[in-house]
Amino acid sequence: MHDLFRGDPGERLRLEDYWADDRFWQTTAPGFWKLERQQTFREPGDEGWQAFADGRWEDSLRILNARRHEFQSYYRRITENGFATRRVRVVEEPLTPYLQWELHVLRLRHEYGGLTHVVGADAVAAAESGGQVPEIYTLGTEVMYEAVYDADGVLASARRWRDPDLVASCQSFIESLYQGGEPLDEFFARAVAPTGPPRSG
Repeated sequence: MHDLFRGDPGERLRLEDYWADDRFWQTTAPGFWKLERQQTFREPGDEGWQAFADGRWEDSLRILNARRHEFQSYYRRITENGFATRRVRVVEEPLTPYLQWELHVLRLRHEYGGLTHVVGADAVAAAESGGQVPEIYTLGTEVMYEAVYDADGVLASARRWRDPDLVASCQSFIESLYQGGEPLDEFFARAVAPTGPPRSG
């Protein structure tokens, strides 16, 4: 268990229970804050990821670009519901093929209001003496989830915390990383746009 959780193991949720526990649209201040640390995931239910994994890089970008209206509508609805989403993406270089693809997705989210800041592994090093920081997100100060992945990087289950003090502490940690990070659009232009297709899917 990571030190961020202060020894609290949270509640283990089966994947179906996690999906059923949908509180996103009830998010209150300070909004949705997410920390992504792993450098590789698998997203078998995502058409764009599948194209990427199959080595069809241009198809994956075409599929992503076709989702512009979806992202625009999604973030407009978030604004209408009175909250915002913020994400910290830990990026190690050289980029993994997966991360090169995901940063294209995040750039589109960033464009429509799902703002992301990028930090290097050094930004979280002090917090990783007890292991890699977890994949967590907070909804207001009421609830926090950790996404739990299997050995192949596929989402397998989740953990949930509802201690307001713990949630607020983790939210503040993510926000501090965000404040020290580089806006995704700037990082993308510098480190991603000049690169060609990834080595492999």
